[in-house]
Amino acid sequence: MDGHSYDLVIVGAGSGNMLPAKELAGWRIAVVESDRFGGTCLNRGCIPSKMLVHTADVAQEVRHAGRFGVRAKWAGADWPAIRDRVFGRIDPLHEKAVAHRRAHGTDVFLGEARFVAPKVLQAGDGEIRGERFVLAAGSRPRIPPIDGLAGVPYLTSDTVMRLGRLPKSMIVLGGGYIAAEMSHIFGALGTKVTIVARGEHLLARHDAGIRARFTECYRERFDVRTGAVAQRAAKTRKGVRLDLVTPSGAQAAEAEVLLVAAGRVPNSDRLNLGAAGIETDEHGHVVTDGTYQTNVPGIWALGDLANHFQLKHMANAETRLVRHNLLHPDHPRRAAFTVVPSAVFASPQVASVGATEQELQAGGRDYVTATRDYSDAAYGWALEDTTSFVKVLADPESRLLLGAHIIGPQASTLIQPLIQAMCLGKTADQVASGVLYIHPALSEVVEQALLGL
Repeated sequence: MDGHSYDLVIVGAGSGNMLPAKELAGWRIAVVESDRFGGTCLNRGCIPSKMLVHTADVAQEVRHAGRFGVRAKWAGADWPAIRDRVFGRIDPLHEKAVAHRRAHGTDVFLGEARFVAPKVLQAGDGEIRGERFVLAAGSRPRIPPIDGLAGVPYLTSDTVMRLGRLPKSMIVLGGGYIAAEMSHIFGALGTKVTIVARGEHLLARHDAGIRARFTECYRERFDVRTGAVAQRAAKTRKGVRLDLVTPSGAQAAEAEVLLVAAGRVPNSDRLNLGAAGIETDEHGHVVTDGTYQTNVPGIWALGDLANHFQLKHMANAETRLVRHNLLHPDHPRRAAFTVVPSAVFASPQVASVGATEQELQAGGRDYVTATRDYSDAAYGWALEDTTSFVKVLADPESRLLLGAHIIGPQASTLIQPLIQAMCLGKTADQVASGVLYIHPALSEVVEQALLGL
């Protein structure tokens, strides 16, 4: 293959595939993708997992229908039908996306590519050169260094959703959002789940009240081993065993399958960035400035490759900013993402934005806080909810919101007006009293928490 030269080379077709737009119609563009268009989010992350989460939510409603006086019986899950509903919709999109890009004048290169010189990629047996590069190659599951793990047929978030059949039992190694969501999915559908987490609580980075309540709820559903360090993995007749060190002594966890959900690492090591002179930090993330340009002029980076957030909505916002900066190099925009919300689509659902109470305390920041239970709102009665709550934190002088944390049904939706308030500089009092909240919608619990301030 002869060398090719482009105005723009995009490495990674997840959020990077959003970059080509009508404003760039006159540019010669190449997209290089080592796997499938759509990246982690579409193929093995956000979208298939949330389709499965909704299925798990339905299963839970059936299991607990009796509390509403509805006679329903759980008769099991048809896993192949559940899986095929998800991937039957997702899998055809890769070829459609490739065809769409090629039909509109973009050259698509499928396969691994590595830098061999500044602004020169080796792809297959040829080279791709570009005046500008945007690196959006994403991340992959982190595999912890556990003795014997390499000899065990473990699963990751890349593979677990495509299992051929529903396992009878599963060890989930990890205590973060992936572990929480996958435990909910498989546990609700009938798998016996054991969670092994190093921290004292699940969702360790969340507000202390949220993580404590979440861990409590999960202990009621699953075998949760907190403060547990996996020392050794081995095959057994039953499947897989982990030998653990815990505060109460040595333990073992055994199940049919093992899911490793111990975080993610950026794919920077697969790009041979040193040959291009591109700097990375101690975690392997590509170092960028406020415009998302790297230390090499004309090369930008975004998404999981360049930051620690691992959030699709963040990567999408970065893509829009980078597109502007490609088009307007003399008037670049700088990132101003001071408020970065996130959600855990588990059961209970969790949503968070801004500072946690412990972060404010550690920083010596003055604050006021209020918490309101779902059960204090009329729709909370309808849900027969006894565990969910909204927590808000604000500055006592400016009255601006400093953080908000919700655990319970539709948390990811309920938190949105609080995100708007923080982004737009509205006070807690304005958001509490300056707008009407529909009665008896669940959003009233947000209103009540704000009024509590």
